[in-house]
Amino acid sequence: MTIKEIQKLLDADILFGEELLDLDTTFAFSADMMSDVLAFAEQCSVLITGLCNPQVVRTAEMLDIACVIFVHGKMPDEHIVALAQGKGMVILSTGHFMFTTCGILYEHGLRGGV
Repeated sequence: MTIKEIQKLLDADILFGEELLDLDTTFAFSADMMSDVLAFAEQCSVLITGLCNPQVVRTAEMLDIACVIFVHGKMPDEHIVALAQGKGMVILSTGHFMFTTCGILYEHGLRGGV
């Protein structure tokens, strides 16, 4: 599934990375604890989180995560977006809660990677 397809399914705002929306991804992982992301997420997946701090981007970078989706309408500040820009990472924000976001993506074929 491409990030563009994900963005459309979630009616998500593109905060950074519009030129990267054609990237393919196979897995998604959702967590607010970055230690769980480091322990269990697959590389090159999409990270779904409600945690809105710079550590999210730093953690995602370690796993070559292509896209971070902030849920429940959370909007990262300019520092977080600037970090993502430096890493070439797509940042999306959706109004859906985490459970709903995961359900929509699962229903359309995106699976967890563990």
